[in-house]
Amino acid sequence: MASDINQAIYKLVKRAEKQDLKHLVETFVDVEPLFTLLKNKDHQIIYGRRGTGKTHALNYLISDLVNDNQVPIYIDMRNIGSNGGIYTDLKLNITERATRLLVDTYSVIHDQILEYVLSNDETYDLSKFGPLLYELAASISEIEVVGQIEIENTANNAKTTKDETGINASIKDLSFGVKNENSNSNTSINRSKQVGNTRHRVHFTTVNNIFTRLKALLGQKEIWILIDEWAEVPIDLQPFLADLLRRTIFSIRGVTVKIAAIEKRTNFKISVDSNYIGIETGADMSSSLNLDEFMVFDNDPNKSKEFYQQLLYKHVNHFLLEEGKGIVNKELFTNAAFSQIIALEELVRASEGVPRDAINILIHSAIKADNDKISIPNIRVAAKNWYTTDKEKAITSRQEAKFLLRWIIEEVIGKLNSRAFLLSSEVDAESIEYLFDNRIIHLIKQNISAKDRPGERFNVFSIDYGTYVQLINTSQEPKGLFQAETENGEEFINVPLNDYRSIRRSILDIQEFEKNYAQQHLIEIGG
Repeated sequence: MASDINQAIYKLVKRAEKQDLKHLVETFVDVEPLFTLLKNKDHQIIYGRRGTGKTHALNYLISDLVNDNQVPIYIDMRNIGSNGGIYTDLKLNITERATRLLVDTYSVIHDQILEYVLSNDETYDLSKFGPLLYELAASISEIEVVGQIEIENTANNAKTTKDETGINASIKDLSFGVKNENSNSNTSINRSKQVGNTRHRVHFTTVNNIFTRLKALLGQKEIWILIDEWAEVPIDLQPFLADLLRRTIFSIRGVTVKIAAIEKRTNFKISVDSNYIGIETGADMSSSLNLDEFMVFDNDPNKSKEFYQQLLYKHVNHFLLEEGKGIVNKELFTNAAFSQIIALEELVRASEGVPRDAINILIHSAIKADNDKISIPNIRVAAKNWYTTDKEKAITSRQEAKFLLRWIIEEVIGKLNSRAFLLSSEVDAESIEYLFDNRIIHLIKQNISAKDRPGERFNVFSIDYGTYVQLINTSQEPKGLFQAETENGEEFINVPLNDYRSIRRSILDIQEFEKNYAQQHLIEIGG
């Protein structure tokens, strides 16, 4: 049976967009109240790092909406346009890039509504929908961004950015102006200059009116626009697309917009004195979800194990059923797939709350196990290989992030014999965010207090399993999550405490790293 299970594991597809909708529905595991919140009719941003299940959740929502007789429109921003590369091509001015992005995105919305109507021609009067869709297509073709912008990056360890954005106003057009100047250190050797016009020229009222009439023709059916991979939109173009969505469809009753994004790779708004261009979270988008928070499971090992047990069972059993070898429940699956229950627990620990990492490690573990049940040694070797081939490579091109990770490992694992640390919540270091986005460090808790630091708030991070797996069963193995004061004195604990004030020596000073990095960097430059 172990051989059959391992063969089924080999077939697992790691990315949700490569799977058919039926498979996604059958393998979805809800973390209450995630889907209840996702199903509400508020405009919403779904945050989450890569691999936390944003695409899977959106596809499950699509299935639910179809069953509920609603109209879902799914947009994968990686696939917008005939050649998505034009949006990031800096040889083109920003006006051309932004215009193409807006036109291409709204063309997808138009095409999916048209496809829906044509596939339900027995229900809908094409003589009424046809003219409206024609009007929408004509309005989309008039979208244009014109105006003025100048961006210059120099190689003399300084960066100056000056943006001037204007959007004309009339009875047909809305207007705002932006002028920002920022200076900060930068070691970039690239130099580029763009001069062009930036103005959002589109008849917002007309487009809004067309969508309103389309919704009216659909009757009780509601339109859900689900935008995936928002982070793939160039950061400088995101406010333009956000603004167009807000001004044309956000106010329409019966139209809901959901956007799946990576929190630190989004730029929804450009501030303009007392106004703005784009989307204001908390106002225009009334709520947001963060899948990373759901995947932490409130630091409950049993809840975490139950989730992953169900997740893996559903995914693998899907292929076993195709071979007529399905397993009745997740408990029997666990007994048949793993050499012992603690092997599953080791896999859960290695995944660090990221479903995609769990599946990748499981695949590599099955390959190592061959015809045998998956064991703890199989998982440890697989986790190390996955970390080396996927995560470690992600930081090789970012020198500061690479040095920061090395420093954290030395300070936390080497000196403290722990695998977690506290960082001031006021720290806004790009390299910390980069390590977090690439699933090398993991956020456990936010805004907690620490002993002897009244008034300060901290975030708690753990270091990825792959960074220290080779140390397990050696004298250098981390003894716990961190060292804390308990009734029995100082002890290493593996489960986070509710009261973080008892943690000692676990606060990292990012300024110390920056000083060390600057000194090391100067030494390397000097040869």
